[in-house]
Amino acid sequence: QVQLVESGGGLVQPGGSLTLSCAVSGFTFSRLAMSWVRQAPGKGLEWVSSINNNGGGIRYADSVKGRFTISRDNAKNTLYLKMNNLKPEDTAMYYCASSDVSGNYHRGQGTQVTVSS
Repeated sequence: QVQLVESGGGLVQPGGSLTLSCAVSGFTFSRLAMSWVRQAPGKGLEWVSSINNNGGGIRYADSVKGRFTISRDNAKNTLYLKMNNLKPEDTAMYYCASSDVSGNYHRGQGTQVTVSS
């Protein structure tokens, strides 16, 4: 069973930066495609960014393009999301998610990001 544990969230002022991490266990990390999704208060899930199993195929939602950077370290079984120039509208619970070639999907418990002055 894949387990995903996010960390790195917190309260940050507009224009600030945060780096989220997602530690993965229970499966061969290098065989998983990974994503970040978020859910703002009172809204549905929003896809943020994706990366394939070997670090390629990177994509971003238009709302974060140019400000967020997804990366992964397969030796450390860890996914990252570097977030720069944060805006109040980035306030949300951020989740990492994994998918394998069989179509199995897992999501972590999330880490809260709050952007406020």
